[in-house]
Amino acid sequence: MNRVFSITSIAALFIITACGGGDGKSKIDQIKEQSKIESAEAESNVPASERITLDNKGVGKIKNLPLPETIDQEMVERGQALFNTNCSACHKVDKRFIGPSPKGIMKRRSPEWIMNMILDPQLMVEQDRCAKDLLVEFNGAAMANQNMTEEQARDILEYFRTL
Repeated sequence: MNRVFSITSIAALFIITACGGGDGKSKIDQIKEQSKIESAEAESNVPASERITLDNKGVGKIKNLPLPETIDQEMVERGQALFNTNCSACHKVDKRFIGPSPKGIMKRRSPEWIMNMILDPQLMVEQDRCAKDLLVEFNGAAMANQNMTEEQARDILEYFRTL
């Protein structure tokens, strides 16, 4: 009887071990998950406003936005006027204020991310890690939704290309 119990116990242990402990994840998936956690922990040492996330397109309707090599000065002028009217209460070009400075943003964020943040900051803060981290870094000062059109957001983006 003890022999049957021992064989059954060994077989059960073998099955549990062979299945990876029953968590449903393969070793490769576990390694990938751990790598993501370690990357996030390493990123957390860099303030979100300084973090470079050019591969992140954010969350929203802008999925792909190739930019021409040349800057459109008419768009820049419209974008600067829009920025001064709608954004300068919280964002200063040359320094941190209530929100981050847009100077150099094109070196840190993708055009899609910037457009999505301008168009729907609430959705971005709810679903985008970098936007969430910016909210924390800037003491919970959420970016106001200015109800910009895609054209207006694109003009502001063009202005940002000059900063």
